[in-house]
Amino acid sequence: MSVEKVLAISGKPGLYELKIQTRSGFIAESLVDGKKLTVGLRSNVSLLSEISIYTQTGEIKLFEIFGRIANKESNGPAISHKASDAELVAYFAGIVPDYDADRVYVSDIKKVFSWYNMMQKANMVAVFNGPVQTSTVFDEAEVIEEVATEEKPKAKKATKPKAKKEEE
Repeated sequence: MSVEKVLAISGKPGLYELKIQTRSGFIAESLVDGKKLTVGLRSNVSLLSEISIYTQTGEIKLFEIFGRIANKESNGPAISHKASDAELVAYFAGIVPDYDADRVYVSDIKKVFSWYNMMQKANMVAVFNGPVQTSTVFDEAEVIEEVATEEKPKAKKATKPKAKKEEE
């Protein structure tokens, strides 16, 4: 499974892997329970590979933060997103010391830890250890195109041959 295909869908709990494109959207599979879900084109969907956190000097990719958490926890689970706000902020400040406290809210920090722990349970955190590529340019259209090419081609309907007209 490619981490570039991991999605967060607004209004739906958990994380999802992009599977295939349909006429009206796409099909995603939950990382938590493996259930498949049809998502319409009007749904608000975010690719985790495109999410960044504000810092005092710019932005840092979410996957780089996941790498830092994985290194700190030796690929184990992080602090629970249900911990107290003070504990979450202190833990996050230890991982990203220069995060912009004015633009990064506690709710954002909770999502980071919740998402990391979901990916850790799905055995996807080993990808974040080592050098993290922060310059990955990812286009959602490329994923949809790639998924569309993975679909099996549909069989053509058999047609009856037309009878030739006899010349008089």
